[in-house]
Amino acid sequence: MTAVYDTPVVLDRREGPYGEVVLRRHGALLQIIANGCFLMDTSDGRSERLLVDAARDALDGRAAPAVLIGGLGVGFSLAHAAADPRWGRITVVEREPAVIDWHQGGPLAEISAGALADPRTTIVRSDLVAYVNETSDTFDALCLDIDNGPGWTVTEDNDSLYSPAGLAACARVLRPGGVLAVWSAEPSPEFEGTLRNAGFQRVRTEEVPVARGVPDAVHLAVRPG
Repeated sequence: MTAVYDTPVVLDRREGPYGEVVLRRHGALLQIIANGCFLMDTSDGRSERLLVDAARDALDGRAAPAVLIGGLGVGFSLAHAAADPRWGRITVVEREPAVIDWHQGGPLAEISAGALADPRTTIVRSDLVAYVNETSDTFDALCLDIDNGPGWTVTEDNDSLYSPAGLAACARVLRPGGVLAVWSAEPSPEFEGTLRNAGFQRVRTEEVPVARGVPDAVHLAVRPG
């Protein structure tokens, strides 16, 4: 018997400010592709939820902490944060207008509609690198998921976020004792060293096993104070 495989169906394709972005359906899954590079899909979400939970758990028990989520993606991190009444203000920074549209009444609304309706939630259309360098706002936690990892960025401009200067910008918008959490498609001991050299404390990595290949990872670090 010949196996039959689902063929991905493109739901939307747009030329965004940073290149082409595509939303497609593959069987039951929704997938986001940027410039031909697979970013994420709706198959799991464990590591995206860990990104939010690990940041919250690393805080010092402060009431209603404010969280910045870098990258809307398929909405797992936002939906998980909004489902937790312990979070206070939830700000999501997303640079692709198409991704925001796919959540605001598009196919991805099935994941994020409730979170977007939460009064704690604000969506900011901006490049994350520019945002952390320019905003006057501050947060208790930064949960960043805009690349496949510090060494595998979607666009070259994102490289600066993981540099000493980029981490200094992240520390600037973190309140004392605040937590930086960075999603990665694989653990990076080199990035752990960069975090320590940038002055962060309690640097560690939590891993999420996957069916094949290296585990997903969440890098965690605390701003002194």
